[in-house]
Amino acid sequence: MNDLQPVALGDQPADLVVEGGHVLLPELGEFQSRAVAVVDNRVAALPEDAESVIGPDTEVIHADGGAVVPGFVDAHTHLDLFQCYELAYHYSLEGGTTTVISECSAFGAFGPRGIREFLAATAYLPVTVRAALPPTPLFDTFEPPGATGEDASELIDLLEDDRVVGVGETDWIHAVGRDTPAEALYERAHELGKPVTGHAAGCRGEKLAAFSSIIDDDHEAITREGVIERAENGIHVVGRCGSVRDDIEALAAATDRVDSAECSLSSDGVWPRDLSDGHMDRVIRRAIEAGIAPTDAIRMATLSAARHFGLDDRGSLAPGNVADVVVLSDLEEVRVETVVSGGEVVVRNGSATVGPRNREYPEAFYDDVSIPTDPGTFSVPADGESVRAISLEGGLLTGETRVSPPVEDGEFRPNPDGDVLKVTLLDRRRGHDDGFTGFLTGFGLESGAAATSLTWERPGVVVVGTDEIEMARAAARVEEMGGGWTVADDGIVAELPLRVGATCSDLDVEETATLLGTIESALRARGVGIDRPLLAVQTLSFPGVPSLKLSFSGYADIRAHELVGLQ
Repeated sequence: MNDLQPVALGDQPADLVVEGGHVLLPELGEFQSRAVAVVDNRVAALPEDAESVIGPDTEVIHADGGAVVPGFVDAHTHLDLFQCYELAYHYSLEGGTTTVISECSAFGAFGPRGIREFLAATAYLPVTVRAALPPTPLFDTFEPPGATGEDASELIDLLEDDRVVGVGETDWIHAVGRDTPAEALYERAHELGKPVTGHAAGCRGEKLAAFSSIIDDDHEAITREGVIERAENGIHVVGRCGSVRDDIEALAAATDRVDSAECSLSSDGVWPRDLSDGHMDRVIRRAIEAGIAPTDAIRMATLSAARHFGLDDRGSLAPGNVADVVVLSDLEEVRVETVVSGGEVVVRNGSATVGPRNREYPEAFYDDVSIPTDPGTFSVPADGESVRAISLEGGLLTGETRVSPPVEDGEFRPNPDGDVLKVTLLDRRRGHDDGFTGFLTGFGLESGAAATSLTWERPGVVVVGTDEIEMARAAARVEEMGGGWTVADDGIVAELPLRVGATCSDLDVEETATLLGTIESALRARGVGIDRPLLAVQTLSFPGVPSLKLSFSGYADIRAHELVGLQ
């Protein structure tokens, strides 16, 4: 007989009891007047009478008529961008988030050892972190794969780790209608019954049907029709609301056609400055505001997500499940009062009882930027009168245009008065001097330069500038810091170190958020008026959305699936 049965039978008291609340049974989609009895780290019973499981040593949590629900599950996020999670996890707990499914594509730039380091860094936190294995090192659409031979085999073998729940997001352009080295990864995942996440932005019709033969879930539906089409193709729909996008309205508009069991909720990333506003509590609140019934919204953020990712002992308060319990003092507002994670009380009266945990990473993680930083790196020999350029279209979206930069000493120069800037993507991997310099419009920078190593999908450094000397200055400071964000204008005027893997800050969350604000303020003071300028710059390397992006060897023409040059 296991340790749970004596409590369920009323023969022994529980270690911890949550009583006096209305317990959500997500399997039924209804609240009932029950107590939650916990032994060790698991739910033993949901008795109607709490007295039967309370002994002299039982810790009792009084729900005071509030809603008692399973711990929230973030079905898709990015914990290896901006902030080391061991310094930020307590904010997740204060938002009722006890389980997180995270991409680890940034740490994936280090190959299999990067994934293992991510797993080690999050292993002993009082929040459950599960990883989605990044397929990005295997893509060969615009550049040779980053992982080949033994590294590629070792990456695929990592799927057998219990903490790896599936394959991370695949941009559809890498996999639809073409062969890819990542196919071996997808096949192994399906053999193991682990889902593959898609990035199907702009993918529809027959292309989405083809993509659905590879992927199992997608978080890129931005319209009601997109949600329904994904469900029609058997794709689990993941709604999102976070620092990058809010597409909850589209999900809510489709709930008359798509059952909540076929949907999950996610943040798709919460930046440090947004963490104080919550984590999955904010996403659920947004879903309720958009018209999704509270029971359905919470099911999407608990049972649906847990079942999709094979977490059979989470997402529910049924006996045998891990004791992840959230007490809400207000259901509609999703106001978190108490959180139990793995049987441990980690939030009381809305405040975490646990805090940041420092960690030392391998030396290579603090020294991952090796780039050429002389002004000549950013030179572009004049050839013809006009050149191809990236035009910023808003958020992550870009277009293609042509510009006529001024020529000086046989080289094309930036023209900030005409909103024509130089933009460079350098390969930051040690031993590589590859890089490409093109042109950018729509950013609005009037003087100086900005640089960052927080580049999406490619391990690089993006530099945007009005002057090659300032571009070199900004890039050199990023290298000196071991990664980060900088703004240069006759000196460094703002910076944010991202020392861990060149993508994560090891500062306190509050300090990281403050320094992020100084970067944006420095850009605003130099004429940048677009919405979310940091997002615009760091996604210039991201081929998951159209139409022209940066690669190390030229522009990546997303729609044509080919590299193109200035002409």
